[in-house]
Amino acid sequence: MYIGEIARLAGTSPKALRHYETLGLLGDVRRSGAYRVYTQQDLAQVRLIRQAQALGFRLAELLPILAGDDTDWAALSRHIAAKRAQIQQDIARLRRLDAQLADIDAEIGDCLARQHLSNPQ
Repeated sequence: MYIGEIARLAGTSPKALRHYETLGLLGDVRRSGAYRVYTQQDLAQVRLIRQAQALGFRLAELLPILAGDDTDWAALSRHIAAKRAQIQQDIARLRRLDAQLADIDAEIGDCLARQHLSNPQ
């Protein structure tokens, strides 16, 4: 399939596909004259790249794992585990932040209540 078709099927742009190829994320893409010819395997690879990006992976993180013709599944699994650990840390940090905001909001509520008691209208 040509670049327009794979872009449509993968939900990306031809420019993104060219970028993935330049980075080496698609391995060697066959050519027919001046046209790139993509396979079903290329489509699966692009979908994997897009899914990884949607999950928060940067292309730079994917390069050592997906570059070339063979995906390093063990490395990808390790990166997913590391990403999940980072997300758990982010969740804990956000929960602490939420608790701090709740405390501040309660203090503001107390101030408003005292203000209302001292200045009834």
